[in-house]
Amino acid sequence: MKRIISLLSLLLIINACDDGNLTVDAIDFSEGNVLKCGLKDVFYKVKNNEMLFMEIPSSYFTTEPTLTGAPIEIPITGSINVVYRKYSGTVTSDNLCPTVPDGLPNLQEEWNATAGIIQMTVTPIYTVTDATTNQTKITGYKYYLALKNTTFLKPDGSTQLYGDGNGMFSFGNYTVTATPPALGFDDQVAQSSCDNRIFNFGTSEAMILDVADNFPTLFANEVTTTPRTALIDATHKLNYKQFSNSVTDAYFCATTVPATPTLSQDWTAVAGVTAESGIIEVSTTTLGAGFQHTIHFKKVTFKKGNNTFYLGDDYIYGSFVTNP
Repeated sequence: MKRIISLLSLLLIINACDDGNLTVDAIDFSEGNVLKCGLKDVFYKVKNNEMLFMEIPSSYFTTEPTLTGAPIEIPITGSINVVYRKYSGTVTSDNLCPTVPDGLPNLQEEWNATAGIIQMTVTPIYTVTDATTNQTKITGYKYYLALKNTTFLKPDGSTQLYGDGNGMFSFGNYTVTATPPALGFDDQVAQSSCDNRIFNFGTSEAMILDVADNFPTLFANEVTTTPRTALIDATHKLNYKQFSNSVTDAYFCATTVPATPTLSQDWTAVAGVTAESGIIEVSTTTLGAGFQHTIHFKKVTFKKGNNTFYLGDDYIYGSFVTNP
């Protein structure tokens, strides 16, 4: 009789451990970075035999940083999906990303989110690109993804709400690289053919200094012993622009903005603070019969939307010559 009872007990244990009736107690993907499928807008994390993934259109991954306390909120509905899976063995991207995913290891359990919100926080990644001047540019973006008040539907028809005391469940960080402004300018600038703006042109980019009616004072034909200075403000403007192709003075002097090249980025220098930042500095020497004006920008920051980059402690804009 004891042997029969032992056999029955063993059978019950085997049935309870049947992979087809696997029970998942908790989901935890707090470690590691989020990865993306190459040909799909699917963002995922794997941990041994577990996988958690989100289907989010790439259009949501903006390069406009979010403000503190104001993440992007994406409702889990329609084409926005969040899925948890558990497999019979170690899982890889090959079980998710190909058009026809690998069938092994076997899928044992799948939970689908039926309600909730994906929160996305966008943060620029800054890199010092010139250690001498502390010039700093955006070289990438970090997208922190989290789930808020998310309900999963289990295979047995029951539901489970995930989140901490605030209803939040961390998914992790997804990072991408970004091409920073090239600033591929030489040391020669030129006065516009149609007004008093000062241009420096690079390949598909331009920096424009507009000092309006203060041009005769700032660029007076007199040798300086100490540099003339002005603050970037509503009268002394500085812009950096990127285009789809090379650009010339004619583009800026045209009555109607030309159709080509197209403007892709437009950055505006932040207003300066006396003796601290946003300073235009001009030194004048003689050159032959003319006067050479050399322009430096001191501690200038450019801004586009919520993005910024630091031009440097001392950036040499370039020189040009005027004649008396």
